[in-house]
Amino acid sequence: MKLLWPRHLRARMTLWYVLVLGFLLLVYAGGTSLYLFYSLREQLDRSVLKDLDRVEGLLENTPNGAIALASVHAEEDEVNMQRFVEVWSREGLLLYRSPLLLGRALGAPPEPREGTADPSPSTVRLADGTRVRVTTSIYTLETRPILLRVAQSEQTLWQEIEEFTSVLLIAFPLALVLAGFGGFALARKALAPIDVMAHKAEKISAERLNERLPIENPEDELGQLARAFNATLARLEAAFDQLRRFTADASHELRTPLTAIRSVGEVALQTPKTPFEYRDVIGSMLEETDRLTHLVDSLLTLSRADAGHIRIQRADTPLLSLAQEASSLVEVLAEEKRQRISVEGEPTLIVCVDRLILRQALVNLIDNAIKYSPTDADIVIRVRAGKDSQPFIEVVDQGPGVTQEHQSQIFDRFYRVDTARSREWGGAGLGLAIARWAVEVHGGYITIHSVKGQGSTFRVTLPCGTESVTSKTDN
Repeated sequence: MKLLWPRHLRARMTLWYVLVLGFLLLVYAGGTSLYLFYSLREQLDRSVLKDLDRVEGLLENTPNGAIALASVHAEEDEVNMQRFVEVWSREGLLLYRSPLLLGRALGAPPEPREGTADPSPSTVRLADGTRVRVTTSIYTLETRPILLRVAQSEQTLWQEIEEFTSVLLIAFPLALVLAGFGGFALARKALAPIDVMAHKAEKISAERLNERLPIENPEDELGQLARAFNATLARLEAAFDQLRRFTADASHELRTPLTAIRSVGEVALQTPKTPFEYRDVIGSMLEETDRLTHLVDSLLTLSRADAGHIRIQRADTPLLSLAQEASSLVEVLAEEKRQRISVEGEPTLIVCVDRLILRQALVNLIDNAIKYSPTDADIVIRVRAGKDSQPFIEVVDQGPGVTQEHQSQIFDRFYRVDTARSREWGGAGLGLAIARWAVEVHGGYITIHSVKGQGSTFRVTLPCGTESVTSKTDN
């Protein structure tokens, strides 16, 4: 069966079109034939009933006790009228039979109840198989009750039905053939845009993701398909670009500490040094190793987050104590720059979060504030609830601030506002990206408000209370 089924969509559409049209034509032809049959038979029945009334007025007794049928006009002769008449006595004696019957009977001798009801034509077959439409009536002729049967042949009716059916049988296959050609042309025209899109899509590769499918009519189904495909291409292009940038940035960040370690080692080997100088060289190499280790850990964290391999262990956590815990982990860094970290807020705010993951986000934000704030600066951490009762944490620094053009990209991976200073302070541009992921995985969001030269305020907004969003479930 599958071998006979068309492989191409336009052929299948044409076949379905022809099959459906053929079925509808069959139903229409059958219904029309049935309607024509009943209409013609109804006309024949009316003609038979009229003949019954006409024949009743033409009956007359004969001297020998039989019945005769008078003819008023020549054109009303039985041969011309194609009328069959049969008259029976109530005792079952045949009183008259039309010559056209040629001895054939319109029925058996009458039964006692025959003809007592209102005249209603019915179909009977004569001895030779001829179908006639016959009606029966009781008629009293000069005080003499008789049974009158009047019939007309159905030959004309069936002849018209056969002619009509012959026309349908000739027109039906012709209509299907024409419908097949028309359906194929229509399917070909309707599917032409798909062929164009298919040829265009075959030419799109990873190096040509900027190309898009043509859209003839954006409002129809094919236009919507093309728009959806183009949107997918746009997302793929953005993902590929992000992957390329990520790979290039990661390679560069990994190469920098490795190059530093190699350079320090090569310089140390060129000339003999004292133990103190060797310790200084080893310390420099360990410092670069720590930077490299931190970078690799950050990359692994983002990679596992993208793959969904980090499990979220939620628990009700006081937000103020979480902020205090995060600040205590980086307090030693602030002390080196004689900076002061203050944590203030409402101790009653409870959130349902993974304590370790959200703490890492806060640590990254506070570490970022320490790096960019000057010596003797104040860093403020506020824990509050907004007007909509959503809890939030703000990390306020006194750094150089971030201009508007950089604020939309500051949470991107490897993005730096000041590249040189970030590398100097050991940053790889991944801390804020990890912070954003940690916040969003809990159903919250992170924003920045900053004015150039007046510091920055990072706000982490979380779902209310213990009803945290769980749409991003554990994987």
